[in-house]
Amino acid sequence: MLYKKLLVITFLALLIVLLSSCADAIQYQYAVDIKSVGFWYGLWHGMIAPISFIISLFDKNVAIYAVYNSGGWYNFGYLLGLSISMGGSCTAANKKKHFWKK
Repeated sequence: MLYKKLLVITFLALLIVLLSSCADAIQYQYAVDIKSVGFWYGLWHGMIAPISFIISLFDKNVAIYAVYNSGGWYNFGYLLGLSISMGGSCTAANKKKHFWKK
């Protein structure tokens, strides 16, 4: 059972590293000339926000939020993606059935 959990954790860690390599970083002075991004980019940036945050602690050129966003729809996608990556309310509601508590 411990081997299975370790395998799942390793797989998830590798998946997060692979997905976070798709993060884009644009300097602020160039963001003015770029077309603003909407819901789908917000969703993606929300899902990779935990990894982007860790990287931003060590690299000043990485941000966790796009400065060239379109406003409300980007924000909605960002919050939705962030809740997906952090477990959302389902994790808190299902404490008894949670995978790691078996």
